[in-house]
Amino acid sequence: MRELAIVRLVASFGAGGVLYLTPMVFHQAAFSASSVGAGLALAALAGTLARFASGALLDRGLSCGLPVLLAALSGFLGDALLVGAQQFPAYGAGQLLLGTAGGLYWPAVELAVPLCAPPLASARGYALVRSGDALGVAAGTLCGALLASQGHLRGIYMVDMLSVLVLAGLLLARPLPRAVRSPARGEGQPLGRWWMPLLPMLAVSVVATAIPALMQSALPLDLVRGGLERAAQPQAISALLIGVHLGLLTLIQWPVGRLLADRSVAVGLGLSLVCFGGGTLLLALSALSRDGLWLVIVALVPLALGEAAFLPTSTEAVVELSPEGHGGLAMALFSQCFAVSAFGAPLLAGALLDSQGNGALLWLLVAGICVLALGLVGPIRRRAHRKG
Repeated sequence: MRELAIVRLVASFGAGGVLYLTPMVFHQAAFSASSVGAGLALAALAGTLARFASGALLDRGLSCGLPVLLAALSGFLGDALLVGAQQFPAYGAGQLLLGTAGGLYWPAVELAVPLCAPPLASARGYALVRSGDALGVAAGTLCGALLASQGHLRGIYMVDMLSVLVLAGLLLARPLPRAVRSPARGEGQPLGRWWMPLLPMLAVSVVATAIPALMQSALPLDLVRGGLERAAQPQAISALLIGVHLGLLTLIQWPVGRLLADRSVAVGLGLSLVCFGGGTLLLALSALSRDGLWLVIVALVPLALGEAAFLPTSTEAVVELSPEGHGGLAMALFSQCFAVSAFGAPLLAGALLDSQGNGALLWLLVAGICVLALGLVGPIRRRAHRKG
């Protein structure tokens, strides 16, 4: 399990700056918010197909490391395009490759956790690897903030390329385990029967995963543009604030994940939605004050707590609700939620930022949706209890 956590830390270190600072790279290149959002949406669309491809490979009983190595190749090529992109075609192609990389990567590394963990310890395993993810993303984003302060923001792509090479070396030296092969046709549960109980969980996941997507796309642009009363912030300050959020997530990911591992998955899901709703409401209010930057800083606390609660809990919930032999496709369906939110959230955010000139309405809408999604936690609790 420690080796898997190291693999995820290395991958996340390279991806951290790319995920959170790409909007500022292309804002600096005079791209509109809508163009930046369209590129991120292209990445999400590519990730949709790649996730199902990854899940299908895993359910054939292949090594979890194979999709990750393919992801490394796709990510390396995408970085090579983005490091010099000045026009939308190159930007869009680079985003397509990065989206493919993410789609291949996530179902494989998530399914590897219960395969590496001791029996009945997958919840703690998810808390550990998510801590590795958080540490890697935070360190990578802070590295990007340092590059931004020195005027070399595009160096984030070079950092990611180096991380991809290290990742490939780790996987070749210590291969990941093989997935459980799906039952032969006619021996397992029909598709419609085993994935239907996942629907409430998938719906909650679409809402919750939109928050990190908006933190990557909308928040950096909202900060550099300013609010109704809140002053616009320099790019280096905006990158630093994102780094502070990720650093806080790193500090609390393990204790929060470890605490929630001994509780019902519904507890973690409910806590995450409440925190996301409160954090985005604070972001909306920040646009109305000249001292709104302080509200942004305060909002980072519940947003980090919500993410720390959701990430390990949601994956464990998918494990509990899906039958053996269908783990690859179940993880593919779950990770599609990241793709759906990453596709829709940047498009909505870009349109609202361009039309409103600030993020107040965007964050208020997100807070309301989080409150409505709390109604889906009850069905998840009941179905997980029956399966257990």
